[in-house]
Amino acid sequence: MDNSLIALSVIFGIVLVSSIVGMYAGGRYKMNLEQWTVAGRGFGLILVWLLMAGEIYTTFAFLGASGWAYSRGGPTLYIMAYLTLAYVFSFYFLPQIWEVGKKFGMQTQSDFFHKRYNSKNLAAVASLIGVIFIIPYLQLQLTGLGIIVEVASFGAISRVTAMLVAFGLVAAFVFVSGVRAVAWISVIKDFLMLFAAFFIGIGLPYMYYGGIGEMFTALVNAKPTHLTMPGATKVMGHSWYISTVLLTSFGFYMWPHLFSATFTAKNNNTLRKNAVIMPLYTITMPLIFFVGFTAILVVPGLANGDMALLTIVRQSYSPWFLGVIGAAGALTAMVPAAILILAAAALFAKNFYRPMISPGMTDDQVARLAKVLVVVITLVALYFAIYSATTLVNLLLLGYAGVTQFLPGVLFGLYWKRVTKPGVFTGLVTGISVVAYLVLTKQDPFFGINAGFFALCVNFIVTVAVSLMTKAEVNPFNDNPAEEAKGSA
Repeated sequence: MDNSLIALSVIFGIVLVSSIVGMYAGGRYKMNLEQWTVAGRGFGLILVWLLMAGEIYTTFAFLGASGWAYSRGGPTLYIMAYLTLAYVFSFYFLPQIWEVGKKFGMQTQSDFFHKRYNSKNLAAVASLIGVIFIIPYLQLQLTGLGIIVEVASFGAISRVTAMLVAFGLVAAFVFVSGVRAVAWISVIKDFLMLFAAFFIGIGLPYMYYGGIGEMFTALVNAKPTHLTMPGATKVMGHSWYISTVLLTSFGFYMWPHLFSATFTAKNNNTLRKNAVIMPLYTITMPLIFFVGFTAILVVPGLANGDMALLTIVRQSYSPWFLGVIGAAGALTAMVPAAILILAAAALFAKNFYRPMISPGMTDDQVARLAKVLVVVITLVALYFAIYSATTLVNLLLLGYAGVTQFLPGVLFGLYWKRVTKPGVFTGLVTGISVVAYLVLTKQDPFFGINAGFFALCVNFIVTVAVSLMTKAEVNPFNDNPAEEAKGSA
């Protein structure tokens, strides 16, 4: 049998089974808005862990991390630092978000801004910003999936064709089952990704160098500066590294889909336990780095570093195994793509369209509109995935630079009574404006600092200054959400 046919058959079979599982996941439930977006707030530790791992460990972790290890070297190690810090951060503030979410019936991130600051306009602006910066993250998943199928099929299926097929499958199980589909497909996806990471992350260095240590020795001898800062780049030095770690760890749970995933937990203690066990998944990341480092000398000169992992796997293993690795990669694209689409659709329908255009809409009507928007949003991301050549990690960092601007409004909303709506609005708009200016004028890094982190600092300063200059407002949340959360744990 033809090699491409074998690999594609394995990929298609696994993806098809996963899609059926996703559509079946919601079959026992009436998919109203509450079930579709936050699964009735009934997920225990295992499902929350699977859901969040499915959202976090994406095509970026599978192809982007190995691609940056291959093409940039030392700067890639920021990934290990920010993941660790993000989980520590989540241990302390996600339970408080769950508390106010439960109390006020929140389903989306913009609901937080609406309830805390009593402003549908601020919530609408936040929802638009969330959707705008979800698009590059969704583009990342679709682009990665196209790369996977194109390489695994030995070029028999084009990248665009693969993205179109995936778009149909993802839209189908999101439409039918909502967030439950993501959690259940993550069971298959996580098993395959763990298997792939351990098998190739350890196997490839031994195959070509005789061991992981020997691989690093060969790499240091051939490219002595690759594993130090700024690696193979000229601008990603220590200032960029530190500012990027801070930006991404602070902004980790500011992504609208991760923020709303908090509301699926059945209690706040589930989120604390989840923060403790999530770092266990991070053990896969060094293994993915090893693949990229191995590929530097084995398949040198790749124009796109994102191709490194699949190119070396295709060269080193049989077609059926390439199919398994390809299926693992495909699911790391499809699972997060699903939750991203769901979050963006819910944000736009509930927090922009209903309050600003059609206030009389019921929750059922919002749910129907959100399902229509699933198709629209995916088509937009598909367009950018086809016509943009940005690397996967750059897409992720662009999204982080935007969504992290929500942080002052969330943290001050929980812990500072004096923060005001004008302060949050002005800070948010200022932060986004600074990000847009620096990125569009190609000033990222800005004097060696991540542009998104610089914008976040400006955002905090403006938020505090304007809040102190404007009239204090009534805080609809409790006086001390941290204490209330502690007491109910």
